[in-house]
Amino acid sequence: MRTDSTNIAEVARDEVRKYIAQRYGNDFLPEHPVEYTKKVAGAQEAHETIRPTSVLRDPEKVKPFLEPAMFKLYQLIWQRFVACQMESAVYATLSVDVSGTGSEHAYVLRAAGSAVKFPGFLVVYEEGKNEDKKSVEDDEMNVRIPASIEEGQKQDLVRLIPEQHFTQPPPRYSEASLVQILEEYGIGRPSTYAPTLSTIQARGYVERVDRRLIPTETGILVNDLMVQYFPDIIDLGFTARMEEDLDKVAAGETDWVKVMREFYTPFAITVAKAQAEMPVTKTGPEPIGRACPECGKELVIRYGRYGKFISCSGFPECRHTEPWLEKIGVICPKDGGDIVSRKTRKGRVFFGCANYPNCDFTSWKRPLAQPCPKCGGLLVVANKREAQCTVCEESFLLENIIPETVQE
Repeated sequence: MRTDSTNIAEVARDEVRKYIAQRYGNDFLPEHPVEYTKKVAGAQEAHETIRPTSVLRDPEKVKPFLEPAMFKLYQLIWQRFVACQMESAVYATLSVDVSGTGSEHAYVLRAAGSAVKFPGFLVVYEEGKNEDKKSVEDDEMNVRIPASIEEGQKQDLVRLIPEQHFTQPPPRYSEASLVQILEEYGIGRPSTYAPTLSTIQARGYVERVDRRLIPTETGILVNDLMVQYFPDIIDLGFTARMEEDLDKVAAGETDWVKVMREFYTPFAITVAKAQAEMPVTKTGPEPIGRACPECGKELVIRYGRYGKFISCSGFPECRHTEPWLEKIGVICPKDGGDIVSRKTRKGRVFFGCANYPNCDFTSWKRPLAQPCPKCGGLLVVANKREAQCTVCEESFLLENIIPETVQE
């Protein structure tokens, strides 16, 4: 369904309220149905929100009929739909100030903690922590405070940690955080988010590294030129303003010819100026340090419609090409070759040996460079918290195997 509306049909709202009262009790049911305002200005109010056709089709009932990926998506939709009509969670928050004096100055140390007093909608759905917005202050203000603490109680200094925190630059966008920014500024619609993400990667403007989108040399160059020659077009408010004007045209509040004239007249002048003044800048292909097996010239990395690939620097005279294999730093357990990240025709990521078809090793789960602590076999990421050995099938906590994996 193509919609970003928050409207819920009355019959569906009545059904879910009845379901909440029967399954969780009246304490979890608000006195009046919950209604939400538009998340994005100009949302398509003619459509209804994305929801289950019936709340009675809970995830466990439909699980036998769905593929794993489809089940996870349906479960997410069902949980959010039910949670949106439930009472809010209630937290008990405690803040503690500890004062102390040094040789010259007085100090105040502060800590805060919270505990769930009434779970509310959390019994159905709980948002995951946003890695992009997590900060040192979040960790310091979410500590476990003993229940026995009393006002005026003296504290003993157990340990002094001489650390200094510096302001960190904002993290690189992930695909999820980039979509959040697009929604925040009203850029595009839900149906355009996925094509936008795939296009900027396929054209080589950004690379996905450890789930982060890193701009390439080409992406930085294109962005700089656009900022210089088309500042009005790439302004964050441009798309939202254009959407508003088109909505007014659709509603009959303004003339479309006037809207197009106001846009195109200055735009045509800007294009003509860019054509005359914009420098012809071309980034050279990146050599990989290997000779072409057909003509002997150097092989280079190029960007095509479907992303990176390797080709001969003598193109178009020599048309030798090879797929780009992204190594993950793990050795194949079968023949000792490099394990690389690949994609199926439908875009699903899997891992296989670079020596295919001579070696047929493949895995849907990401292999780890660390060997199994028990038998020395190959470890793969089983889930967000555990790694599993492909030989002895023992499971281990990821934080014990490779702590930075948990942090990422």
